[in-house]
Amino acid sequence: MRITALVSLAAALLAFTEASPINRRPHTDGHSVPVSRRSGYKHNTKAQIAKLNRRYPGININSASSGSVALTDVAPDTEYYGTVSVGTPAQKVRLDFDTGSSDIWFPSSTCTTSACKKHTQFNSANSSTYKKDGRPWTISYGDGSSASGTLGSDMVSVGGVSVRQTIGLATTESSQFAASPEDGLFGLAFDTIESVSGVKTFMTNAIAAGVLAKPVVSVFLPSERLFNGQGGEYLFGAIDNTKYTGSLTYVPVTQEGYWQIAVDGITAGGQDLGQSSQGIVDTGTTLIVVSDAAAQAIHGTIEGATNDPNEGWLVPCSISSSTDSISFTMAGTPFNVALADLAFEDLGDGSGNCVSGVQGGQNNLWILGDVFIKNNYCVFSHTSSPSIGIAPLAV
Repeated sequence: MRITALVSLAAALLAFTEASPINRRPHTDGHSVPVSRRSGYKHNTKAQIAKLNRRYPGININSASSGSVALTDVAPDTEYYGTVSVGTPAQKVRLDFDTGSSDIWFPSSTCTTSACKKHTQFNSANSSTYKKDGRPWTISYGDGSSASGTLGSDMVSVGGVSVRQTIGLATTESSQFAASPEDGLFGLAFDTIESVSGVKTFMTNAIAAGVLAKPVVSVFLPSERLFNGQGGEYLFGAIDNTKYTGSLTYVPVTQEGYWQIAVDGITAGGQDLGQSSQGIVDTGTTLIVVSDAAAQAIHGTIEGATNDPNEGWLVPCSISSSTDSISFTMAGTPFNVALADLAFEDLGDGSGNCVSGVQGGQNNLWILGDVFIKNNYCVFSHTSSPSIGIAPLAV
């Protein structure tokens, strides 16, 4: 019998005894020990489960909950990472949470490349819960970076929510990772784009284990402009309604793999630009990347914007004080991106130009990266019909 069935049976018996009087025959021999209910007693399911786990360490009984991971904003809003605990006792690694990929990985203690040596390296030999897998693993990203090694499994905990998870242990990393402040990545996309077929994501495993109160990951990315980069979080299993205004609009996922949705239109400078596409909401990409035509249309509404052959689209840094916005329409609702956030980073050459937060070149599948997400609270909902709940940030 599964332990969940035992717990359910115990709960049913408790409910019965509390609701129904029991007439007992008097003992005719032996010794009787009277039992009385403690006055003021309040039942605490989580405490009872914790007690059972301590009493029977071979059995892991989970209760549904949520967990929050605080984020560090790498200036200027380039990426956001949080701390994740792996193994027993816990080894802490700093990971970039990425809705545009699915693997969880970080460097192994056996990795000798220079990029690995600049980061925390996980030592599987020091974890009593580590299990060897042995399958080869490799991953590459759109910027040309890559890592490879072998798979293993261990307990992975985010904000106190823990499940056994297959992880990639990098034994080689490309040089691009050497300068990264984080140790690896925490993929939050779907199972279908795991690098090794058959591996399940953290969210799939957490939902199956029943450890999340809701099958969601809610994302608040704080910009330096509005929040000084402070207070960011990934909230697993819950939604923080203090982080947004109005109500969430749930945009259906059109294809599972990435978090792919339909972008029905763009409005800028008070006009519909006549641009639409499939797109993905990707926490692992810094900027918004659209088609060449859409990028041209957007920057055509910004006086002084230019397309530099080396730097890409540039905008006057002076728009950082603008109160205007552009908007992307999804599921019938326009979601704003402050024009000020298109002045992403000053070139620093005295020209007064900034790299734009919107770039072109993505002609098939637009990417709504952090420039979009730091203006809108996003809830990645893993229901039977996945969707992304979006609402303007509360400022």
